[in-house]
Parts: sequence; C-alpha cells; structure tokens
Amino acid sequence: MVFRSDGTEGLETAEKADLQALIHDIREEWKLLWRDRIDDKVRAEGLANRNYSLLFVERATVIIATRDFKPLDLREILCSHEIQNVERIVQPHPSTGGWGKFARAVLNKQRRARKWQVPTSNRNRCKNLQLKKGGRGWLHQRLKK
Repeated sequence: MVFRSDGTEGLETAEKADLQALIHDIREEWKLLWRDRIDDKVRAEGLANRNYSLLFVERATVIIATRDFKPLDLREILCSHEIQNVERIVQPHPSTGGWGKFARAVLNKQRRARKWQVPTSNRNRCKNLQLKKGGRGWLHQRLKK
C-alpha cells in the first residue's frame, strides 16, 4: 500500500488492479478471436466471427490472409489502450529476441567438452573394420603403416 502526503492511500494499487483486469480481458478476447475465427478456404483468409470491442475488431474483419496483409498486433492494441511497459506483458517474437533466440544463437553454438570421449589413432580404427570383399585381391587390401 502506498501512502501519500495528501492523505490518499491505496490509489495506485486500485489502478494496478484495474489495469491488470483490463489486460486479462484483452488477452481473453485475443484468444477467443483466434480460436473462433471463420476460415475461408476459397479466399485463404481468416475472418472474425463477432465484434471484439477491446481489440477494435468488427465482425467479418479479415484477421489473417496469405497476401498483402498487415496482421493484427497485440502490442499495438495494448499501446492504443495507453498501457505502459508492453514489453513486460507481451513476449517478443522468437526471431526478434527473447530466450528462444538466445538459446539458438548462443547456447547451441557453444562447444561442449566431452570428457568421456577419448581420441583414437588411425591404427586402432583399422583393426576393427570389416575387410572389403572378405580380404581377397590386391585391390581391396588395406594399407598397412
């Protein structure tokens, strides 16, 4: 609880609760929009099946298409509701950044030390190989060093 000099207390916590409720409602509508969309296979489009007032989407609005289309962006919707710190609410796209890109770019490129693997010489490898053609003929013999 926050105490202010003018005697108002808890005003910021009430605002935070309202803001969290708004964000929760926007996310729920976002999920409904994508789950309940109408897929038009002839035109290769996805249409909204009802009005979504928090997302600023009307019924029969194209929400996904294959060509020349700017898809809906949850970040822009949250910014239009004047919500600060959108980066904390919505994770970045995996190609832009975040933990997924960090794992692909940094962790997968590191060389890992393998303690269990002992390097073997070429001579030891030749002993265990199966002979070509059963070891017959001068052309199929192994070179011995």
